[in-house]
Amino acid sequence: MDFEKLTTVMRRLALEAGDKIMEIYADPNFEVRSKSDESPVTEADEAADAIISAGLRAAFPDVPLVTEEQSDSHGQTVSTFLIVDPLDGTKEFIKRRGDFTVNIAYVVDGTPIRGVVYAPAKDRLFITDAAGVSLEETGDFPKDAMGPASPIQVTTPDNDALLVVASKSHRDQATDDYINKYNVKDSKSAGSSLKFCLVATGEADIYPRVGRTMEWDTAAGHAVLTGAGGAVVRFDDHTTLKYGKADFANPFFIAYAPGVELKAP
Repeated sequence: MDFEKLTTVMRRLALEAGDKIMEIYADPNFEVRSKSDESPVTEADEAADAIISAGLRAAFPDVPLVTEEQSDSHGQTVSTFLIVDPLDGTKEFIKRRGDFTVNIAYVVDGTPIRGVVYAPAKDRLFITDAAGVSLEETGDFPKDAMGPASPIQVTTPDNDALLVVASKSHRDQATDDYINKYNVKDSKSAGSSLKFCLVATGEADIYPRVGRTMEWDTAAGHAVLTGAGGAVVRFDDHTTLKYGKADFANPFFIAYAPGVELKAP
């Protein structure tokens, strides 16, 4: 893989998809439907998927592509592939909360090693560079070249005063019960894959997810967190979260900064 090209293409496509998403977001009458699993989908999901899929297939025609919105990409077992969630946080989008993201990742041998997470309503863009180092870009996000960007790094956690981030739309009693095993200084809620990025920047120490997610929900955030020195492990046995399962469903997991003393389920 040409990682310079990969970084450039992923970033450009995320920005183009973000522009389309925000165009639809500004329309007070955008269409919302229910998918077969009863989860919501909007025209923004589908438009962003079309932009990203076309761009990735043109740039990397020999790399398998998995996206949330294309059902024919599911049901396969792959280990090295591109994976896309064109609009993560659809519920946040519908409720106009702003906590939604565009996610593109490259997985090698079951591990996300490169990714981009773009939150167009919040003007935050997180990306792994060609070397796998995670950056947050600021500025006007020009399409043709990366603007000002700074490396991000997880912080050294204080296990007597941890900063926790959890899901905004899917927080439940099981999540709270697990969080209560820790000494928590502050707990915040966020939508979509932004939670991984908050750990990556040191704005949080740990993000536990005791609920259903799919690989496209997490791969880009996982890559960004890894590139910032963090880790993502299974909730049950604390082994590394792997990708490329036939159904692309994740087990429960914990994203965290090394140094957090993980508790048993």
